[in-house]
Amino acid sequence: MSIIVTDRGFGPDDWTAPIVALEDARPGTGIDLPASADPVELAGRLHDTPLIRVNFASFADGRGFTIARRLRLMGYKGRLRAAGHVIADQYAMARRAGFDEVEISDDLAARQPQDQWAFRANWRDHDYQSRLRG
Repeated sequence: MSIIVTDRGFGPDDWTAPIVALEDARPGTGIDLPASADPVELAGRLHDTPLIRVNFASFADGRGFTIARRLRLMGYKGRLRAAGHVIADQYAMARRAGFDEVEISDDLAARQPQDQWAFRANWRDHDYQSRLRG
């Protein structure tokens, strides 16, 4: 089972449509992207895709953040979800990169409870420039 982390805290996954690989995508389905994907492959499909889930193979692999930023710069307005190995310390970065939410396992939620994620929910205040100005 998965838990969805947003700025409001932990919640259940309310996405009910299928999430499929890019090659199986059709209008209205979510797309599951590996961190190795090139967002340009989605050009022309963005307006038909209500959810894109970017999978992080490792918390040390930052390619998913780049994918999120590129998708937003390409004009993607849908729901953007980070999934896989994303930890609470990375939540603010995920939000700044363009993710709307993070999907975590029950095991990770037990190790890093909601308060650790909520601490970073005011992600606009947890960046280098804000600390310099502060």
